[in-house]
Amino acid sequence: MSSSKSQEEIWREWRDLVNMAPQELEDWLETDASKSVGDSDQGESTGHASGRRIVRIKRTNKDDLSQDQWDHMAKVVGYIKRHLAQGGPDNDTEHSDWRYSLMNWGHDPLK
Repeated sequence: MSSSKSQEEIWREWRDLVNMAPQELEDWLETDASKSVGDSDQGESTGHASGRRIVRIKRTNKDDLSQDQWDHMAKVVGYIKRHLAQGGPDNDTEHSDWRYSLMNWGHDPLK
C-alpha cells in the first residue's frame, strides 16, 4: 500500500469525509458548476474524473474493493483534508469554487 495508513483507517476517514451519496454525486457531476472547477489537461478535470471513480467505489462492497480503489480512497481522503485545512471563502460558500471542488471529490462542506 502506498500510504502508511491501514485499510481500516482509510475506511473510517473515507466514511467520515465522503459525505455525498452515489446518486447525489452523480447528479452533481452532470452540472455545469461541477465541470467549471479543477485542473484539466483537456476536457475532464482531475476532480471530476475522481468523482466518477468515487461513485463506483461507493457502490462496491468493502470486501470487493481492489488495491487500486483503496489507493484512490486514500488519495481522496488526503485531498479533502488538505482542501478543508485551507478554509473556505469568507462569503457565499454555497456558490464557491472551493465548495464545488470538494463536491467533485465527494464532500459537501455544507452538509
